[in-house]
Amino acid sequence: MIRLTRLNNSEFLLNAEMIKFVESCPDTIITLINCETLMVRETVDEVVERIMAYHQTKNILPQRGIINSEF
Repeated sequence: MIRLTRLNNSEFLLNAEMIKFVESCPDTIITLINCETLMVRETVDEVVERIMAYHQTKNILPQRGIINSEF
């Protein structure tokens, strides 16, 4: 789950697995795999960073700055 902020400043948690794509026009709009859309205060870059951090906690992505050359 990633923590995001609605335009009315209320925070909510979103399952990052449900995100289809994120766009800026000019507000940040998140489209989910069920085609529902959400507008959030965070920038596209902030949302992407949170998605990446979420996946890193699941060991799907390597930690930033670490090269996995040994198994």
